[in-house]
Amino acid sequence: MAFSAKMIGGGVAAAVATGVGYLLLSRGEQAAAFRTISREGAFSVRDYPKLWVAETVIEGMRESAVARGLGRLAEYLFGRGGGSRLTIPVLADGDEDGRGWRTRLVMPDRIRPEGLEPEEGVALRALPPRRIAAMRFSGDNSDHILGSHEAELRRWMKAQGLRAAGPVEHAFYNSPLTPARLRRSEVLIPLAA
Repeated sequence: MAFSAKMIGGGVAAAVATGVGYLLLSRGEQAAAFRTISREGAFSVRDYPKLWVAETVIEGMRESAVARGLGRLAEYLFGRGGGSRLTIPVLADGDEDGRGWRTRLVMPDRIRPEGLEPEEGVALRALPPRRIAAMRFSGDNSDHILGSHEAELRRWMKAQGLRAAGPVEHAFYNSPLTPARLRRSEVLIPLAA
């Protein structure tokens, strides 16, 4: 199979952007603020304040779509004077059409959304204050593992009398270059008031 120079160049650019995003993700990051309402082992209920996010949607399988989305967002934010530190976690969920994945970066306090220029493929959005049910875990974060932990979180929510108010989200705290046993991830589900 022959590859064109354009295909190879595009692949190299995507790999570089993704690598930049993941290298930045492995540095000392600022964590998005929240207040813990209750905790039971790996499960918790949290209140998040209004958060500004930069988001992009990439079609494809979750792992590669989120990696490319992170690269796009890191390039967008840091190419505009955002510094060299991300706010963690990287948030991901399926897009409304079910064809791709939306990747979100919470903007660090030092980046003001009103000072950013729009760019095709990147949206700036305010997430309203919300209550979230969360399940924290470490290790592999494959699609199968995420689905298994989502089912566990939903069972815990049912036992607590909590109702979902939106689709599941995934939160990633480490680069995929981090050994699986050291990775920290979460499954998040918005709660009804």
